[in-house]
Amino acid sequence: MQKIALGIVFGGCSSEYEVSLSSAAAVIDHLDRDRFELILIGITREGHWRRYYGESELIREDSWTSHPGCVPAVLSASRDKKGLVEFVGTEFRLTPLDVVFPVLHGRNGEDGTLQGLLELSGIPFVGCGMLSSALCMDKAYAKTIASAAGIEVPPFVTVLGRDTIEDAFRMADKLGYPLYVKPARAGSSIGIAKAYDEEELASGIEQALLHDDKLVIERHVNGIELGCAVLGDADPFIGEIDEIELTGEFFDFEQKYTLSASTIHLPSRIDEETAARAKAMALGVYRALGCSGFARVDLFLTEDGRLMFNEVNTIPGFTAHSRYPNMMRHAGITFTVLLDRLIVSALKEKQA
Repeated sequence: MQKIALGIVFGGCSSEYEVSLSSAAAVIDHLDRDRFELILIGITREGHWRRYYGESELIREDSWTSHPGCVPAVLSASRDKKGLVEFVGTEFRLTPLDVVFPVLHGRNGEDGTLQGLLELSGIPFVGCGMLSSALCMDKAYAKTIASAAGIEVPPFVTVLGRDTIEDAFRMADKLGYPLYVKPARAGSSIGIAKAYDEEELASGIEQALLHDDKLVIERHVNGIELGCAVLGDADPFIGEIDEIELTGEFFDFEQKYTLSASTIHLPSRIDEETAARAKAMALGVYRALGCSGFARVDLFLTEDGRLMFNEVNTIPGFTAHSRYPNMMRHAGITFTVLLDRLIVSALKEKQA
């Protein structure tokens, strides 16, 4: 049987570069090599594309760029030359690609940019399309669309870099403290701050603006966070729901990848009726935002039993601690089977 030529894209110009390396290494290690021919495509922090011929461990260690098997390359946008163009001396060679798995997190990878290039090239790829990826990446747009679809969201306002601090104070006062300040288009809880007063709000805005010129200020929700792993297109499957128990203020970048001040309960401690409502809401969000392939939908469960939409992660982490593959594993889908389903589904859907 001929192997499927699978391009795995990792790295990227993003504050989540290191997370991408860990995810990509784990994906590479769990793929069925009898089924897939791996074409590894790395993007440096500076945005340089490379065809990488080395081992996954060097990706995990972030020493992959120094490997001799690292060749300048670029993805062809021409539909009659579908594949990766490698530059070798004064010549170039084309490596055909049957399908691409973007294992990129955050900006310039999860936000529709790479997906747009892949759609232009006509190469099938794993995950949400360009528009859905862009909408899900923007917390303000995602909440606005979810709300329009009848899904409850926490009260929030959008603040732009050109707005004055007085404008932000005025909008925040209408919400009431405590508040969260979030970069609208950053993942892994990067740049998020909790504010109990105007002084902390001003500091949080200053910090968040380092990551994005568009911010979301959101009222704090008393309750717990739930995660729903969604898989598929026409009839999506939802894995076991997890629950985040915090000892700190919120699930920040460090806690997401070290679990230093949090506990993830998998399965969650919620009852069956609440779990059914959570899955229904997650599916509603997934469809309202036009998601496909897979995504993790995060919700709040308030102290009085209401569910609210928090955010969508269209390329959730695939590290050793990552929630998405663990939720699927608890539902009976192993990491290798999950990857196989994602890739085969992408081939079928994008070629349909």
